[in-house]
Amino acid sequence: MQITKVSARVRDTDAAAGFFENVLLLKVDGKVDGDADTVQVRIGATMLELTEDRETVGRHHLAITIPSNKFSAARDWLEPRSTLIGTPDADEFEFAAWNARSLYFSGPDRSVLELIVRRDLDNDTRGAFTSADLLCISEVGVATNDVLATAEFLRTEADVRPYAGDPGRNFAPVGDTDGLLILVSPGRPWFPTTDRGASPGPILVEATGSRPGDYPLGVGSILRIR
Repeated sequence: MQITKVSARVRDTDAAAGFFENVLLLKVDGKVDGDADTVQVRIGATMLELTEDRETVGRHHLAITIPSNKFSAARDWLEPRSTLIGTPDADEFEFAAWNARSLYFSGPDRSVLELIVRRDLDNDTRGAFTSADLLCISEVGVATNDVLATAEFLRTEADVRPYAGDPGRNFAPVGDTDGLLILVSPGRPWFPTTDRGASPGPILVEATGSRPGDYPLGVGSILRIR
């Protein structure tokens, strides 16, 4: 499942645009379709669309795939501009079941953003790490009131299956190595934090897949497969 577009709400589009421009060094386009309150950020193969909503909570989770041969270089590139999020024991994390390694950092509205290498992908690149090595959004966190039911609905209706194990009551990754939805209960803290609980949507995730259609995810969020 390739995630081609993510649409979410932020409290301040100017602040969000500044973050993506100054921290991740990405180009931000404003006034989408004449709407001064919506901006777009191209993150590799994925378009991120952010709409201003002063009442939203934020605290989204997005993971960005980077080349598998550039984890250390990505850290060196990011660290001067952003504070990493970790635990008392670590600020880099290995996920053996996913054959992946991640580091986390803060985004707009206390979102938890992630750079991740997925070693099962053949995506090495040459040269120094730059913003061009932010290849795509490959995880989107989605809060849903019934994680197990939503995971089962996506499996049977959309052919989007559990990833790296059985779904849990409060946490269920679904999809594949290219693209995942991280289904969680509202308020569950995004790893590795203890105080940044997942907020309700709405989030629209557009992706490629075998069964085109709109699939409701709860709390106003939708997976749109094209």
